Amino acid sequence: MNQLRTPSRELAQRQTGSVEVRLLWDAEADRVEVFLHDSANDSGFHVDVEPGDALDAFYHPYAYRHGSQGEVR
Repeated sequence: MNQLRTPSRELAQRQTGSVEVRLLWDAEADRVEVFLHDSANDSGFHVDVEPGDALDAFYHPYAYRHGSQGEVR
């Protein structure tokens, strides 16, 4: 049986200059992710964060970059 996956829910979004940051929650996986995209140079990254760190990571994504799941283009 092929089950449809529920999409991640956007909890917050902000943009400062060319940098957009999104905070997403995947309810099925109980996972929180922060995505950052800089449209000035078309680069970015995403990182899984602990639920207790979600807002801090949303407001300070570069501090969490060391746990990044990879570059986003």
